[in-house]
Amino acid sequence: MKKKLLFLLIAVVAAALAFAGCAQDNGESGDPNADPNQQANEPVTILVAAAASLEYSYEDELIPMFEEKHDWITVDGTYDASGKLQQQIESGMQADVFMSAAMTQMNALVEEGLVAADSVVELLENRIVLIAPADANTDIDSFEDIVNAEMIAIGDPASVPAGQYAEEALTSLGIYDELNAANKFSLGTNVTEVLNWVAEGSADVGIVYATDAATNENVKVIAEAPEGSLAAPVIYPVGMVADSAHQEAAQLFVEFLQSKEAMAVFEQYGFASNL
Repeated sequence: MKKKLLFLLIAVVAAALAFAGCAQDNGESGDPNADPNQQANEPVTILVAAAASLEYSYEDELIPMFEEKHDWITVDGTYDASGKLQQQIESGMQADVFMSAAMTQMNALVEEGLVAADSVVELLENRIVLIAPADANTDIDSFEDIVNAEMIAIGDPASVPAGQYAEEALTSLGIYDELNAANKFSLGTNVTEVLNWVAEGSADVGIVYATDAATNENVKVIAEAPEGSLAAPVIYPVGMVADSAHQEAAQLFVEFLQSKEAMAVFEQYGFASNL
């Protein structure tokens, strides 16, 4: 009788151990509140290369919001003229996401196979404006009047989309060549530099994005680029770098930028949705 009880006890213990092993194999936890579908994510850092005019919205709002939602992903941002960022990606910069201030740079990288074509989203629209120092008393109140300025700050059209738009607008008005011949242009390496020159008064006027003008209380907007002076709207596309080592995290970031909460932030900084 004692032997039977001993064998029965051994059988019960063995069954209990087997059940516990199966539970572990199935990913079950002793925590009744644990989510059986939740998987741990390995920490990852992605690099986002974005136009200089996006720095404030990214650093102050969007990146912290994204990292709070996806706490295993750290986002590092690098900001400069879109043309410079394009060149850096072409030279091997290990970026995961690229967001430019014009379609030109994005299209070039897509054609070169450096940005995944099916990932590109034409996300935002911006405006081109003429600015002056906030405390300046100036008779210039339109793009046409810019001929009366002594010094005009614009982005270098060779690499800065805002400068390319400035050249296009002034050319359509028939005054770009005249201003260039008179050496009235001071060429900035990015739109932030142009904004700072005008803010400190080293240029009479400048041409920047409306969103940039809104970030600096030391400048005022004089006029918006005349209707028809630009062939197409000022579009900001975003896409994933084709050889990104962190495709999943990069895709999550691009998808986040299209969300209602992200778009609300962009609109606070003066952008308009192009979705």
